[in-house]
Amino acid sequence: MKHILIFLACAPTALAAGGVFDGADVVFLGELHDNPGHHARQATYVAEMEPTALVFEMLTQAQADLVTPEVIADEAALEDLLDWNESGWPDFSMYYPIFAAAPDAAVYGAAVPRDAARAAMQNGVISGFRGDAALYGLSTALPEAEQDTREALQFAAHCDAIPEEMLPVMVDIQRLRDAELAYSALTALEQYGAPVAVITGNGHARRDWGAPVYVTAAAPDVEIVSLGQGETGVGEPDGVFDHVEISPAAERGDPCDAFR
Repeated sequence: MKHILIFLACAPTALAAGGVFDGADVVFLGELHDNPGHHARQATYVAEMEPTALVFEMLTQAQADLVTPEVIADEAALEDLLDWNESGWPDFSMYYPIFAAAPDAAVYGAAVPRDAARAAMQNGVISGFRGDAALYGLSTALPEAEQDTREALQFAAHCDAIPEEMLPVMVDIQRLRDAELAYSALTALEQYGAPVAVITGNGHARRDWGAPVYVTAAAPDVEIVSLGQGETGVGEPDGVFDHVEISPAAERGDPCDAFR
């Protein structure tokens, strides 16, 4: 059953998940990247869960390897260490409380390095994956209907401004990112035990075709719970989640203005 809770405060102080995370080995905490309320909720849940490990979509493993409890204690030092201002992700002040909520947790990165992504676009995503592509299901073609839907979403997400022949590659790269998140989550689970918290966008957290699919393919006995976060005036995020919560919409302009 999917649970839907609505919170109208940007910085929740006492969230009751209704036990939805109880017994989970891996918890995917989805977000819209620029929504402060989503990150505040993630930090609250991370503090409540006390995960053994945190997996970040935003970090490569090389970056994650630099993170220690000592540097987490200093927000400016951590931001500088991760070269966050050059990363293209939203302001670090939204993400730092998530690190601070579990300073002793092991930190893993699942971002595909740019050179690896370029190589994958040329040589196929299987070549760029750190794990066993067959085990994780990455080598299995998507059903035609899902492929078409995902290509349409990629086209819309890029403001209808990319060549249509690039769409299959864009979908492949998204699948690679899903599989990398799954690989990092299962590595963390094997090394540190449950629970593992994964910080990622809603698209990667969805149970019907995001990273949870690849976790289940590789380790079907692992218990997964996935949170999706939507916004007032917009509604629930696309996809299937165990748990959905709604925050006030972030203030943002039209991302497609640059293409007009």
